[in-house]
Amino acid sequence: MHLNIVLSMKLIITTVFVIVTGLIIYGFYINSINEGQGEKFIGFGVLIFAFVFMPLFIYHRYKDKDLSKYRLFQNRNEDKKDR
Repeated sequence: MHLNIVLSMKLIITTVFVIVTGLIIYGFYINSINEGQGEKFIGFGVLIFAFVFMPLFIYHRYKDKDLSKYRLFQNRNEDKKDR
């Protein structure tokens, strides 16, 4: 079951990345033909990249990891336990 979820998440991330890349490339292509028409596609590609792709990618990569050692400031109670 867990393997299917991981594979489906990779498929979703790959699909979103291909869509974003396609939108941005298509936007630059349209922009070279008609000035100003491709900026909408470039903008949608960047928005999808920032608000869909990156959160999915970050969640997928850091899902089951211990991130406590990467914290800048730790609680004093946790610091006393380590000593």
